[in-house]
Amino acid sequence: MALEFRVLGPLRVFDGGEELQICANRELAILASLVLNANRVVSVDRLIETVWAGSAPQSAWRQVAICVSRLRRTLGATAIETSSPGYLLRVSAENIDWLRFGALVARARGQAAGGAREDAVLLLREALALWRGNPFEDIRGLRYDVARMEESRLEALEACLELEIELGHHHRVIPELLALVAECPFRERVRAQLMLAQYRAGRRAEALRTYQETRRYLLEQIGLEPGPALRRLHDQILRDESGLMRPATHRPAGAGPVVPSQLPPQVLPYVGRTGELAALDAALRPEPEVAVPGTMVLSGPRGVGKSALALRWAHARIDWFPDGQLYADMGGVSAGMSGGSAGVGGVSAEVIVDRFLRALGVPAQDIPLDPAEKLALYRSCTARRRLLVVLDDVKDSDQVLPLLPGGANCRVIITSADLLDDLVARQGAHREFVRPLPAEVARELADMLVGAPYTPTVAQAVTDLVATSSGNPLSVRLGAAQMRSRARYHHDLARMAPNAPASAACDAAPPGERQPT
Repeated sequence: MALEFRVLGPLRVFDGGEELQICANRELAILASLVLNANRVVSVDRLIETVWAGSAPQSAWRQVAICVSRLRRTLGATAIETSSPGYLLRVSAENIDWLRFGALVARARGQAAGGAREDAVLLLREALALWRGNPFEDIRGLRYDVARMEESRLEALEACLELEIELGHHHRVIPELLALVAECPFRERVRAQLMLAQYRAGRRAEALRTYQETRRYLLEQIGLEPGPALRRLHDQILRDESGLMRPATHRPAGAGPVVPSQLPPQVLPYVGRTGELAALDAALRPEPEVAVPGTMVLSGPRGVGKSALALRWAHARIDWFPDGQLYADMGGVSAGMSGGSAGVGGVSAEVIVDRFLRALGVPAQDIPLDPAEKLALYRSCTARRRLLVVLDDVKDSDQVLPLLPGGANCRVIITSADLLDDLVARQGAHREFVRPLPAEVARELADMLVGAPYTPTVAQAVTDLVATSSGNPLSVRLGAAQMRSRARYHHDLARMAPNAPASAACDAAPPGERQPT
């Protein structure tokens, strides 16, 4: 029988229905980190941080190795694999309740987007039923993971309650909403749901009192008024707007408070590129007096940092685009809008338009099937918005033409290894060539990644890395990561070796240096 891991509450492990006993706190912490990163390598450094949360002893590496050996004796010799620079728990996603939770929530979102709200509610309730309590309460090193998990639970619960209100079950959810407000008093979405459910249940006075209690609480605790959505709902209740009594089954295209924020995290640390950032400012700065669309093409070889530059600028200028930011990784995307199949690993441009429309607040059932109508709706949705659209890793000009927004106040950044001459010529796009980093900037990046001060030997290695990278930031980052891993491994192994048992030393070494036990 396969091992089963339950982490949505106190950590428990089952083998064929029989619970395995793991009592040592350090072993529980290490196992928890491996389960949360199932089928991915967790470095020894990360495991050390999980166990000791910044106060690790000098023998931490050795103790982690010993704990892994004990876990293998409990779980089975092949349960935990050794893989540089640490360890990997090989397990099916179906056997971890946290991953089952995520899969059920994803299915529920798909059902809701397709209009099957009842099915979506059933899936969300099934997902929420997997939670048995607070996960990893005594493991300080996982506090951020716990916060992420708890946020996912609350978002799923909010989505479920919202769907149930839309289905007319407002009487049923009021007690649950009251409990959730008490648990999370700063979540205004929950308070808005409570107000709407109270109003639809004929308890208008209670809905208004909920708003006043919310306003008083926020002013006392953080000195702020309720947000615009909550204030708007309060005004609608005061005016008894007829639309409040109808389930929110449709949102007009391009209207309402939907503000997409799809930018991926930016790459850090980041150095240089002041000239390119200034060129982006000049080309894409909003000009209220002369409203014309603006497009910037960032061209250059792969690995030179085009995507990192685009995201660096986009995050720094996010205030320029109050109506949202759309992002699409175009790698492998087909150029057509016919709905035909794309190449291996890609999706059609039509699918990207669908995603953008849903992000802009268009319900899935309202998206036209005809490609031309779909494009017209996309341009209508963007016509009066101040949006930023980032299209990453574009292959050719034809691929992005359907995705250019229709608004004069919209801005587009395109990254491509191609020059995209047709786009520059036909659409008047600006173009900036992203070149390799100068040697001094590449050295500054390497120093930040490797971590100065360092020994003369490491200094020479950094110099060699900068020389061989030819200013390619990706090469610098990969080389620096390998240097840090090797330096940390050899340093810790040398410190541990005089006193470590042979079995522990074997467990501690990365797999590139030995065979897994």
